Amino acid sequence: MHQVKIFDTTLRDGEQSPGCSMNLSEKIVMARQLEKLGVDIIEAGFAIASPMDSKSIQAIAAAVSSCTVASLARLNPKDIDAAWESVKNAKKPRIHVFIATSDLHMQYKLRMSREQVLKAITEMVSYAKAKCEDIEFSAEDASRSDREFLVQAFSNAVAAGATTLNVPDTVGYSTPQEMSDLITYLKEHVAGIENVAISVHCHNDLGMGVANSLACVKAGATQVECTVNGIGERAGNAALAEIVMALKTRRDYYEADTGINTREIYKSSRLLSNITGVPIAPTKPIVGANAFAHESGIHQHGIITNAQTYEIMNPDDVGVPHKALVLGKHSGKHAIRERLEAMGYEIPEEELEDIFARFKKLADQKKTITSSDLEALTLHRSRIVRPEEGVASTCQLVSHSITSGSDIPKISYVKLKKDNNVMEGVEYGAGPLDAAFKAVNKMLGVDARLEDFSIRAVTEGEDSIGEAVVKVSSGATGETYTGSGISTDIVEASLQAYINGINKMFEAGE
Repeated sequence: MHQVKIFDTTLRDGEQSPGCSMNLSEKIVMARQLEKLGVDIIEAGFAIASPMDSKSIQAIAAAVSSCTVASLARLNPKDIDAAWESVKNAKKPRIHVFIATSDLHMQYKLRMSREQVLKAITEMVSYAKAKCEDIEFSAEDASRSDREFLVQAFSNAVAAGATTLNVPDTVGYSTPQEMSDLITYLKEHVAGIENVAISVHCHNDLGMGVANSLACVKAGATQVECTVNGIGERAGNAALAEIVMALKTRRDYYEADTGINTREIYKSSRLLSNITGVPIAPTKPIVGANAFAHESGIHQHGIITNAQTYEIMNPDDVGVPHKALVLGKHSGKHAIRERLEAMGYEIPEEELEDIFARFKKLADQKKTITSSDLEALTLHRSRIVRPEEGVASTCQLVSHSITSGSDIPKISYVKLKKDNNVMEGVEYGAGPLDAAFKAVNKMLGVDARLEDFSIRAVTEGEDSIGEAVVKVSSGATGETYTGSGISTDIVEASLQAYINGINKMFEAGE
């Protein structure tokens, strides 16, 4: 039985997925949840990419204590210096350096010879090692690299001080057997590999990211790189929940353990979905809405008789909350806290006040509040932009009303509050939401453009909560921001989402 470390790159590789960008406060919320989940390493970003990336890595390094915090860097002094500056105050810092090793990448992307790449590995891994004890070296496109050259590259990295060797299937090209054979080959030929961790990073372009990762674990890999919900570039990365639960459920086969608190899996998944506004497919393994649902009569009978007939995992083990109906408009804050604690949420007092205020508002709209409703309110708190010093204050929706119909003008009245100033606006539009968004733009003096809009029910019943997700772009810079809002009133949810997106524009300094 061997221990497998979980290297989570949700905040770096995952955030590169279109529509999955996060602001600083959201990254910190997610990082703290990853710490609760029990991941071993958080790859917090690519420090050299932008001042905001560097700032967010530093903030995450300060926010967590039990996880290693890593920054990605190319093999050059400027990147490595930036990475070290961003993680040096972490309790457990790591610099993660990489360079491509496939002939295709070296010729057309790097325009470097094999000799030049090997020299860069020796010099720059040594350079990074002089700053930080924990160095991970990645051979980009390893699965398509010449094996003998890959052995040289990894051997040079170990000799220069690397403590982890990462073997990426960068473009999701490989198969489980090929990845297993590659790990076996490297274990047999890389000088000093017995003294370092062996990591894998598998993309999902052919739908085999998880299978490839698990095959590597079976072959002896001791670290797996993955993301919550499998988010990432193109078709995404190997999904953390699927890897962890496969190892847990088939411990007899893989003979490997992780340190993940699996009861935090569902919560982590829902939190990320709420932050990014990217929904989870109902059939997504482990965390999808249908993962533990049984509609067939034969299946239902089997489940009632013995759950193991059709459930290979217990929903409690991944933190799926029970759908108890216990709350109403007369429930107090103490009851809310107890219900949240029973669902596994530890909420600071100041955030509980915010949740309770929104709970009371929702209770005026719904007769009974379900655990799903309360979870939606709790997770949605992460979408509220809390401005830092020097950042424009946020705007809030006070009230709204619309006039709409097939033969009458579409008119929206919107009342906002910003900097303790209350503003009112009325606009016409192609529809009530178009009119409402125009009113918001005019009052705030912003050139925001709606790029995408969706709304879905996130709880059950006729009076379910709807979640609206918008993507708004800045007319000045073209940057896109995701906003979301929840309400039983879909117009209100849509306005909240639009304002949430604009608040992010303010936070970015636009």
